[in-house]
Parts: sequence; C-alpha cells; structure tokens
Amino acid sequence: MCGIVGYIGHRNAWEIIIKGLKRLEYRGYDSAGVALVNGNMNIYKKTGKVSDLENFADSADLAGSLGMGHTRWATHGEPSDRNAHPHLSRNQKLAIVHNGIIENYASIKEMLIQKGHTFTSDTDTEVLIKLIEQIQLEGETDLRDAVRMALTHVTGAFAIVIASQEEPDLLIAARKGSPMVIGIGEDEYFIASDASPIVEYTKQVYYPEDNVLVYLNRDQMEIRDLTNLELTPYIQELELELEAIEKGGYEHFMLKEIHEQPRSIANCMRGRIYADEARINLGGISEYAVKLAQAKRIIIVSCGTSWHAGLVGEYLIEEYARIPVEVEYASEFRYRNPIISEEDVVIAISQSGETADTMAAIELAKKAGATILGICNVVGSSIPRLSHAGMYTHAGPEIGVASTKAFTAQVTALTLLSLYIARQRGTLPASKIATLLAQLQKTPQLIKECLKNEPLVKQIAYEIKDSTNCLFLGRGINFPVALEGALKLKEISYIHAEGYPAAEMKHGPIALIDEQMPVVVIATKDSSYDKIISNIQEVKARKGKITAIVTEGDTIISEIADYIIEIPLCEEALTPILATIPLQLLSYHIAVMRGCNVDQPRNLAKSVTVE
Repeated sequence: MCGIVGYIGHRNAWEIIIKGLKRLEYRGYDSAGVALVNGNMNIYKKTGKVSDLENFADSADLAGSLGMGHTRWATHGEPSDRNAHPHLSRNQKLAIVHNGIIENYASIKEMLIQKGHTFTSDTDTEVLIKLIEQIQLEGETDLRDAVRMALTHVTGAFAIVIASQEEPDLLIAARKGSPMVIGIGEDEYFIASDASPIVEYTKQVYYPEDNVLVYLNRDQMEIRDLTNLELTPYIQELELELEAIEKGGYEHFMLKEIHEQPRSIANCMRGRIYADEARINLGGISEYAVKLAQAKRIIIVSCGTSWHAGLVGEYLIEEYARIPVEVEYASEFRYRNPIISEEDVVIAISQSGETADTMAAIELAKKAGATILGICNVVGSSIPRLSHAGMYTHAGPEIGVASTKAFTAQVTALTLLSLYIARQRGTLPASKIATLLAQLQKTPQLIKECLKNEPLVKQIAYEIKDSTNCLFLGRGINFPVALEGALKLKEISYIHAEGYPAAEMKHGPIALIDEQMPVVVIATKDSSYDKIISNIQEVKARKGKITAIVTEGDTIISEIADYIIEIPLCEEALTPILATIPLQLLSYHIAVMRGCNVDQPRNLAKSVTVE
C-alpha cells in the first residue's frame, strides 16, 4: 500500500522523487523518505506527509542523479522517523524501499540477531536489507546475486528498490504481488508503484512480472528471474495523460473525480454498445461467451467499494441472465474452503487491480478450475494478468482515496456484462435489451443533471455535519447504494454510519432513531416504492431527520421527508448509478465542513496491497 519511486539518469533525482511521491501519496502518508547516492549514501526521512519531508530536508545536500523514495502506510511498526523508509544495511552502504509485507521476517530477524545484527526499526523491511547484506558477506557475492538469493528466502509480497553507495550507477528493483512499473527514458530510468510519477517524463514503460529482478544502469536495463535466467521485457506505451492526474482547478481530487463521472461512464461504454441492434461488444471476454452463458454459478469476489458494486451486479445478473450469483468478500473467501467447480465463473472486481485479498481469491479459484474474469481500472495491473479474460472500466486515474468514479464505472461494466450474458442465454427479449442500452447511453447526461443539485446537497450537508451517527437505507438494487453511501461518509468525515436494507430497520437499528439521528433513504420510484414510503413513515414517527433521494417530480415523499434530493427518472436497473452521485457529494461536503483531509483520510490508503 506504500508508494515507491526510483530514478537513475542525468537529472536531479531529488526533484523527480519528491514530485513522484506526492503523486503516490494516496497510497500512504504516515511518513516519507528519500535516499540519494552522490558519493555518499544520504538518507532523509520524516514522519508525516511528503511536504513535511521537504521542509525537513530544505537545507540539506540534495545533489545526485540516482535515488529512491517512499511514502508509507504503516504495517510493521507505528508511524515514526525510525520506521520510515529507506532502511539501511549494518554498514550503512545499502538502502532499500519496500511496498508489501515479508511474512517470515520474524524467523529471519532472529537468525540475523544471532549473527550479530542489531535493528533500529520495527519494520520487516529492515530485515530484508540486512539479509541481503549477510548473504553478500557470507558468500562473497556481488549485490545482484545477493538480492536474488535473498528473495528466494522470503515469503510474502514485495516491490523493492535497492541502491548501493559502492555501486553508484546501479539501481535494483524486484516485485512479487505488489505493483511496479519501470519508465524507460533516454539514458535514464524511472521506477514507481504506478505510472503517475513517470508519465511526465516518458510514455515507454515495462511492467515486471512476479519474481523478476530489474537491474538498471544509466543506459541499460537487464531483466532476470530468480533462477538468473535473462528475460526480454515487453515494452508498452502509456495511454495516461499528465492532466488526468492533476486537480484541474478543483479543491480536491475527490470532487474532481465526482464531476468526471459523466466522462468516465461514457468511456466505460465507448465502443461496447450497439443499442439499435440490442448488442454489446465485449471483446475482452468474447472468447469466454459460451462459458459465461453455460455457467452454473457466478461468484463475485472483491473488497470495499468494489464489493458494493458486486452486490449491484448480483441483482443485475440474476434479474437479466437468470444465473445464481454469490458475492464474497475476497478477504473471507480466501480463508475458508469454498466449494468451486470448473462450471463456475469467478468475477474479480478491483479498481487498482492490485488488491492482495482479491488476487489471493483468484489464485484459489483458478486452482479449483474456475474461469476468472477481471473487472479493473488500471491497465497493466496484476489482476488482469491473473484473469483468463475481463473488462477494463476506463474510468481514468482515481487519486482520491475514497472511490467515486471507479464505483459507478464498475456498476456500468456489470450492467453491460449482465445484458451481454442475457443476450447469450436468450433470457431477455432483444427489445428490452435495446431499451436498457439506450437508457444506459443517456446516463452521462443524467449524471450531469444530478450534479446540478450540488448547492442543495451542500445545504443539507451543513445540517448533518455535526452528527455523530447516520443511517442509510435502501431496498432491492438500491440497498448496495445505501452501503456505499455509509462507507463514503465514515471513511472521509469520520462520522459513524451504517447502511441497512430498509425493511431490516425494524430488526434492530430502529432503536437508534431519535431527533438527533440523520437517516438517508434511497426512495426512487421503483418496484419497492410503496414499501420504502412505509419505512420512511416509521422513521418519521420516531423523529428521525430524513434526507430522501427521490425520482424527479415525486410529490409524496416530499411531504414526509425533511430534505429531498431529486434524480432523473430512469430504468430501475440504472438507479444505483444516479442515486450514488448525491451521496458522494453529501459525504464530500460534510467532510470538508468538518475540516477533514478529503483526499487522504486518516489510516487509509488507496490500493490495499497487503492483507
């Protein structure tokens, strides 16, 4: 979950690394550090954000054209200067930055202590660099072989960069299960956890596979596996544009990304919809169309917001394609003994494509013979490579830690997938598919209408901002929207919030409702409309403060609720996309009014690459 940056070339490394770390700060912001090799090994690290590191090193010697940096999300050891990366070998001549977890670090650490090593941090990373040093000492091997041999002794996930004071023209990088991309410039190379620190300098990139080591000199890149076999890298061209990872005049990335949803959803649909023909083109999974159509069961595995999208997908696939669907938390799925067969299709959903639990769930399902389809946003990430086939959501970079446009793009992709399977199975008339596709094509414009309600949402946010609890209610396909609304509020504003099926409120949560309890209800005109009115009446009878998301023109709920936010009339299946927009805005403005760091909420990171 941490962010790493490395550089070797002819430019000032500090400037490139600091700028890169700021772009990766969504991955962690407990502490930051940089190592520069310029005759000496100069280490600068500080608890807090990258800006704190900049201030700390303001008057230091920052020369050098080789270096690496790290922004941390703490796993082993509390956030502190001593636990910040980079970490050093005993002789202070080797430095390492690391994203991931070394699971067997404790046994390795005990062995190293017996050999005379002492440790200055609580991290697993320091154990790895001292293991490399010990192997180098005992075997009289060069650094390359020492790193390679050390990696055969560790279990867990890692993306590492190593620099040596004694080899000032060499950077070593390696990965297993954690993301890494290498940027290839003119007599220079860049290393990063994703492409955002690289895109400013080059569009030529290489995504290392698992258990691959990359040796970088200023004018040469060499790739080898753990057996020391030389490999040929597959060089790709980045499609990412620099402006996509900048705020573009918005106060926060999250607000920018909320407002980007008309475009991100249009991008997700582009080239995939032929409404007049009632046809969906999903080239990435066409090879598995028959397998999908004949599946006895579909299992969706995901985490967090992606799990909520999966719940919407469950409604859609079962409604339209008539295939049983199970939605599993990947973190739970991987640790039990699930019943999986070769007739099952597993859909893995992840914005980053690097979610550790989801990747482990995929591996488990593949061993059982299931067909794996991935739905991801980040091109070149691990989950697409692990999957048999899949779909990119094409939402564009999402920098804000709280997911917004990725969620609605995932729901859009799942809508397309459900209709695609329905067409293959013949479970839905072509006329109905054509109607739904035509409606889906209008969604970007309908979202623009939803965004016009922002001033009203901001007023409602002011009324709710001082609350300590909030309840979100929905029924049917909008129950997952209630879960997502509650998650957004608690993760960025730190208000305790719960999402519940509206009908289940009477089985416990109604005990919490009084005049101090805000209740947000998704109450659009759909098949559950009459029932949701009854649920609203039950809340009102107990003096709860009701904010209702309603269909435009609703006159009944407006007489009951304290506040209403209208969304355009649409097909019931598409309401999750539209109803999500005001909930995102509500959470955003409440968090801003409470003085919270919206883009970097405490204790969170964007990409959960550790368990």
